[in-house]
Amino acid sequence: MNHGICFLNAIPLRMGPDHKSTMISQVLFGETLTIVQNTGEWVKVILDEDNYEGWISRNQITFISEEEHATVSSQSRKYCHELVSHVQINEDFIPISLGAKILTADHSNKLLGNTFHSECDTVEGCKNKQEIVKTAYYYLNSPHLWGGKTPFGIDASGFTQMVYRINGYSLLREAYQQASQGEVLSFIEESEPGDLAFFDDDEGNIIHSGIILRNHNIIHCWGEVRIDRIDHSGIFNTKLNRHTHNLRVIKQIFK
Repeated sequence: MNHGICFLNAIPLRMGPDHKSTMISQVLFGETLTIVQNTGEWVKVILDEDNYEGWISRNQITFISEEEHATVSSQSRKYCHELVSHVQINEDFIPISLGAKILTADHSNKLLGNTFHSECDTVEGCKNKQEIVKTAYYYLNSPHLWGGKTPFGIDASGFTQMVYRINGYSLLREAYQQASQGEVLSFIEESEPGDLAFFDDDEGNIIHSGIILRNHNIIHCWGEVRIDRIDHSGIFNTKLNRHTHNLRVIKQIFK
């Protein structure tokens, strides 16, 4: 079979086929993928949500047929809107977290040949920027985890991607990729709460992202998901009394 689905809360997507290889992202519950290489113990995959590519352990995914993949892919995108919840598959209870994809069973509660049930609070469809900001606060104080995408560990671009995903908008996985999306805003004063800001390093590479808040504040993941000041130079950390990130561009993904 050339497709799979994640029926665990969050599994690591690694740079290479080894448990010691760097985790570059995560596959959350309900996400589907296409398998492009199979070594037996490891599979190289492309995630359907954002076309991100990496390796996952073969025993952590459920293989599905082309027809089953099409069935799941055709469902409307609906995401868990609770910090922690669960899904029941047959007799098993699967813990899930904010941003997990909630699948719709048929009239007999069947899905992919399994009994499937969830009472998780969900959100679906495209929401406004006010909802973007509300969702961002769900992640406040979540610890930084390279490649993470959940409230129990998340990185900067994972944070912006997941907040937007839950509210109906598809962002790419890495900050420099996200910075290629949307429309450029010339000044901070043109931005609205919910817009995205991107930051670069000394070589001009975009390496960080965050979500604009009111009153020249920004919520972003640096050590943890936190709120700092933002000005024309970048992010100013009041505890350190210095700028920590250099502002490159502000983008409006939708009006």
